[in-house]
Parts: sequence; C-alpha cells; structure tokens
Amino acid sequence: MKYNKLGNTNIEVSEICLGTMTFGEQNNETESHEQLDYALDNGVNFIDTAEMYAVPGKKETQGLTESYIGSWINTSGKRDEVILATKVTGPSAGLGYISNLELGFNKSRMDEALHNSLRRLQTDYIDLYQLHWPERNNNRFSQRGWNHAKTENWNYNIDAIIHILNGYIKEGKIRHYGVSNETPWGVMKFLQESDQANLARPVSIQNPYGLLNRTYEVGLAEISYREKIGLLAYSPMGFGLLSGKYHRKEDKPENRLNKYKQMARYNSEQSYDATSEYLKIAESHGISLANMSLAYLRSKPWITSTIIGATNMDQLKENIDSTRVKLDENWLNEIDAIHETIPNPAP
Repeated sequence: MKYNKLGNTNIEVSEICLGTMTFGEQNNETESHEQLDYALDNGVNFIDTAEMYAVPGKKETQGLTESYIGSWINTSGKRDEVILATKVTGPSAGLGYISNLELGFNKSRMDEALHNSLRRLQTDYIDLYQLHWPERNNNRFSQRGWNHAKTENWNYNIDAIIHILNGYIKEGKIRHYGVSNETPWGVMKFLQESDQANLARPVSIQNPYGLLNRTYEVGLAEISYREKIGLLAYSPMGFGLLSGKYHRKEDKPENRLNKYKQMARYNSEQSYDATSEYLKIAESHGISLANMSLAYLRSKPWITSTIIGATNMDQLKENIDSTRVKLDENWLNEIDAIHETIPNPAP
C-alpha cells in the first residue's frame, strides 16, 4: 500500500480509503466491523463517513454508519491507527430529519453536527472534517452545467465558515478540514479567504471521479495539483457498474443499481456502452475491470486517495488488491481513446 500526504499536512493516508456509506443499510454492524478489520490489516488507514449516512438517506438509518465505526473504535482500541474523516450535511429539503436546526453551515448547526459525530464515532477528535456539499446553488449530483437558480437566497459566507472550522482546529476537535462536491470557483474562494485571513486552508476535496465521470479534470485537477488540495475520489466504481457484473449478467437484485432505482447516476445507456468498451480492454489484459478502473485513478498525480465501498468481503478484497496493478502508457492510451468517444456519460 502506498501512502500520500493529505494536502500540506504531515498526515499520510493510504491511496485506498474505505468508504462506509453502506454501513447500516447494506451492511450490518458485524459485517461493518469485519470490513474495518480487514482494511486496516491490509494497509488501509483512511476511513470516510458522514453524519447523514447510511445511503440512501432516511431517518431510520441516519447516523448508523458513524455509530458502527464508533463501536469498532471502542472495541478495537485502534483509534490512533486510523485517519478518520466525516462530513457535515449541506442544505437539503429531504433531510430535515437530521436536525431541528436549518441544515447548512451556520455555527449553531455545525456545532451540533460536530458534537453528534464525535459522540457517535466515540472519539474526541476528527482528522478531516468536510462540508458535504455547498450551501449555494452549484452543479453537482449528475448536473453537467451550472444553471443559476433565480430563487437562490444564499448570502456569501465562505469567510465565516473558514473561521468556524479554524475555531474547531484550535479547540482540538478537528485536525483539518476539506470541501466536497465543489467547483473550481468554490475551491479558489476557500483558498483565497483562508490566505487573506492567515488561517488554515482546506486540505482536500471529495468529488466524484472515475472512468464514467472525469469532469474533475476540467478546472479542478489543475487546482488540486498546483494548490496541494488533493482529490479524494468517490464513486470510482460507478455504483458497481465498473465491476462488469451487470454486463456479464452476474448481478443480483440486492446490488445497488438494481435495488435503488432512484439513484440513477450510472444507469444511462451511455454509461453501459462505455463500460462495455472498458470491459473489453480489461479482459484483453487479463485483469478484472474493477482492478483496471481503480488502477487508472492512481495514475493521476492530483489524487490523494480513492474511496472504495463494498457490500461484501470479496468486493473489498478485490478493490484493495487493485493497488498491485499499474497501467503502462499504452494501456492508459487505450482507456483514453474510449473516453474521447464516450466522454463523461455519468457526470
């Protein structure tokens, strides 16, 4: 396992990060602990979660993911061996059950969110605290371009948010902070406001990135590289589509794309067509499409860590084993040729 610096910090995180949004929905507590044990035993020291998880978000399972991680931390005694990341929920009309306060990044809501996450995780500090998505209207979650909402009532407060987060750092409740589902404009404003106030910068950005969605390369990749705010790539497997199991007719009703029809980001005809072509390349090289998909991401110098998620141990083992695969230039060119033909079918 290779380890990369988290932004400008001295923290080294594994190039594979264990994503946990299935904990509490598709994985019970025992299965979740098994995944955590295996990941740690095989070099993964980076765990990502969020206060709204499990996914799909609903009142009955909200907070379970953090609670399962917390019970593992308590029983294993391995808090100091992991880099723990979680997120505060952004505004959403459908997630009002999370809090009686208005969702967003005002201090009272963030204080509540951080307190609850620390309690559920059974820890007194979080290594990386992230803003799950912006308060303002921006293009995210399958939206290709930006269309300004005339009804938007967001008032600029990035400077205030930075002061709140830096306050948590001074209190020792968090070590660093990051953004998620952000745009180039948003990232640069966070950097600019941090520098002007002589306060700690964000150290990471968590956005979707994979063979079916390389929109990050337009604008954000250069910022990541030059400003040392590395990408934590989520959904690298396209909800399992890039495993190839749907094309081989090996999928099951409980698989994510079959079970959660409302999560349609990777269900387009273009996504299936592109995956079919990527599958041919992987088979021609004698490896699984999952291994090739994850290895491709590690070829990018602006990626700090790739967030994997698994619903069973076989998936987890295959994903972690992908660290043994390295793609040469010719192989990368084959992949890029498909991207030129079917670019970003699942933004």
